[in-house]
Amino acid sequence: MRKGISAKLKQQIALRANFRCEYCLLPDKVSFYNFHIDHIRSLKHGGSSEVDNLAYCCPDCNHFKGTDIGSYTIDDELVRFFNPRIELWKDNFEIINGLILSKTDIAKVTEQIFKFNDVDRVIFRIELIKLGLY
Repeated sequence: MRKGISAKLKQQIALRANFRCEYCLLPDKVSFYNFHIDHIRSLKHGGSSEVDNLAYCCPDCNHFKGTDIGSYTIDDELVRFFNPRIELWKDNFEIINGLILSKTDIAKVTEQIFKFNDVDRVIFRIELIKLGLY
């Protein structure tokens, strides 16, 4: 049986992320569900539960990511997902009219697999932006 992540470490990760999903930037205060602590590099792929491999993650991003670590581009190149510990969000993504748009191949595979622009997520994001909550 594997050891869980302590409440203290969960709080530290959430605080570091400013209580937002580190992948789609959704604030946790607007979610009906608890946010998760994601292993950026999943345990089954040799990742650890050390602080540098953990990200604060909304349930949608965590569900769609699963234990995957990357995906293929349209050119059939295997590319890893966005890593919030080593990259800046703004260098990889931008939000325009509620859509999260990719600037890099890393961002593109992340956007596709995490389903950032699923219609329900975009509608919710647009409403949050209008309310000044995103």
